[in-house]
Amino acid sequence: MYFDVASTAPLHPVARQALTAALDEGWADPARLYRSGRQARMLLDAARETVAEVLGCRADEISFTAGGTQAVQLGVLGALHGNRRRGRHLVHSAVEHSSVLHTAERHEAAGGEVTAVPVDRLGRVDPAVFASALRPDTALAVLQSANHEVGTVQPVAEAAALCGEVPLLVDAAQSAGRTDLPAGWSLLAASAHKWGGPAGVGVLAVRKGVRYASPLPADEREGGRVPGFVNVPAIVAAAASLRAVRAEADRENARLHELVERIRARVPRLVPEVEVVGDPVRRLPHLVTFSCLYVDGEVLLGELDRAGFAVSSGSSCTSSTLTPSHVLAAMGVLTEGNVRVSLPFGTAEADVERFLTVLPEVVAAVRAPLGLDLALPPAAGEASGGEVSGGALTIDALGKKCPLPVIELAKRIGEVPVGGTIAVLADDEAARLDVPAWCGMRGQEYLGEAPAAGYGGDRGSAYLVRRLS
Repeated sequence: MYFDVASTAPLHPVARQALTAALDEGWADPARLYRSGRQARMLLDAARETVAEVLGCRADEISFTAGGTQAVQLGVLGALHGNRRRGRHLVHSAVEHSSVLHTAERHEAAGGEVTAVPVDRLGRVDPAVFASALRPDTALAVLQSANHEVGTVQPVAEAAALCGEVPLLVDAAQSAGRTDLPAGWSLLAASAHKWGGPAGVGVLAVRKGVRYASPLPADEREGGRVPGFVNVPAIVAAAASLRAVRAEADRENARLHELVERIRARVPRLVPEVEVVGDPVRRLPHLVTFSCLYVDGEVLLGELDRAGFAVSSGSSCTSSTLTPSHVLAAMGVLTEGNVRVSLPFGTAEADVERFLTVLPEVVAAVRAPLGLDLALPPAAGEASGGEVSGGALTIDALGKKCPLPVIELAKRIGEVPVGGTIAVLADDEAARLDVPAWCGMRGQEYLGEAPAAGYGGDRGSAYLVRRLS
């Protein structure tokens, strides 16, 4: 079962049909005046009209890019360049897609200033706090329509109303085609493969009157915003599938919302020590993320794959980067053992029920070698290693990678009395995120961080916890 449309959706049947037809009819250069060129231009213009209608803007405000990431990057850099007389300050939420963060890093490296606005534990930005980050020299604000990892819908319209003359770029990759787009945006980016169109097609919309100057060398195509030859057949397929998906969305969203609500409600009852993250109400209808304590997310995903389910993870220990999810870290939730389920249109109820049957078995099997008794806390003195003295415990987890420091903490917290303190020594950066998140999930008190040297460590930090229960 493919439960990962937040990464990429399967090609929609309408997209496949449109692509096949356009390969025969729209292969020529739409800038040429001969017949085949004019025919390609008509197809391109029709696709632009369709996308503009669905997104709620004018056709001449739409430019097609080589993908959603490029749309975001050109949108951010072009708006900053166009508003350079106003200033060089950029504002974005702390949970934006990496395409925004990497572009912001480049802007900062070139002498610009960047402010990342924090979010709450549900992943939602406060519109007033977002607006308070704006300054007289703010050239651009960026706020996603909905989060790609946890599904939380951002208050874009409320934030836009407080932005005044500062243009607002909205990354709508996860919501375009699925839900109504929020009001108030100045620039908007979307990605065709997220809604079932072909990969390699993005959309950049720039409202009339918004200052925009391409950061790239001049090119007459796509309103001067995107250089290079356009892929007319893929664009035609993207537009056709966007219209088809939007027509299906109202019916499917209600059904998927109920299935996701079932997952949200039942997973914590079926699997011990699980936290469902993201806003339970203001969320995308098809996406849910939950964190399983004491589980490596990549191992869990591999086991679910073997059981027949394709899902993704926001785990900090990904095989490619070994860095924590910046979204989960910004929310203050566990960065380990995360599973993101995003259901495609047409998902059957029976498939969700099978997932709910398989998941507890898979998680239990992954946890089994750890020797954790999740029903009862470990008996005092049962574990070995470390030192207990006067209601205090030091756990040496130096050299151990995530999620082992938290696992050691969970195993041994029962060795100190209620009110006692535990110092977890760790040199893995993920512990800085996961120990506080674990305390929040387990109802214990996180006291802060101190140098490990004060607790006998030769490197790393000591993460201090007070046992409350």
